[in-house]
Amino acid sequence: MSKQTDLFFIAVLPQKEIQQEVTAFKNEAAAQFNSRHALRSPPHITLIPPFRWPSSNLESLTQCLAHFRFDLSSFSITLKNFDSFPPRVIFVDVETEPLLVQLQEQLASTMEQSLGIKHKGPFGFHPHMTIAFRDLEQNTFPHAWEYFSKKVYQRTFEVQQLTLLVHRPSGWQENGTFPLAH
Repeated sequence: MSKQTDLFFIAVLPQKEIQQEVTAFKNEAAAQFNSRHALRSPPHITLIPPFRWPSSNLESLTQCLAHFRFDLSSFSITLKNFDSFPPRVIFVDVETEPLLVQLQEQLASTMEQSLGIKHKGPFGFHPHMTIAFRDLEQNTFPHAWEYFSKKVYQRTFEVQQLTLLVHRPSGWQENGTFPLAH
């Protein structure tokens, strides 16, 4: 008998105004290039990619995140223009920020030590906010990239908390926020 599990991931979400702006880019990708899959989650920077966790043990997951502490209570991240992972992914780029890398590494270590959640992927940590991916057709990608590569976008926001997201039939939903420090 298998245990019921849910699919989760942990991310940094920008303030609502920036979420609305990035969602507008996702809507442009959907309308002009038929790529709608990115609309199934709020704009975010993934720290821990999707993982399965027993539904009956949600409390241990949330307790781990509630007790996680970072050296700073906040730091700034700058979103600047667009970039891509050919042949399917277009995203709002995140300027290099060592504190974000440090946060991701500390969180990954805590998740592995405390809960046994290993997440090492083949591509490493490349912070970004996806606006088109999985359903962006490879033959459409060059046109979509040409369109977004010419756009100018820059915003800065404070990272003050982590967000746990859970997958539901309607898409990814917030399932709790956890401050970086007290």
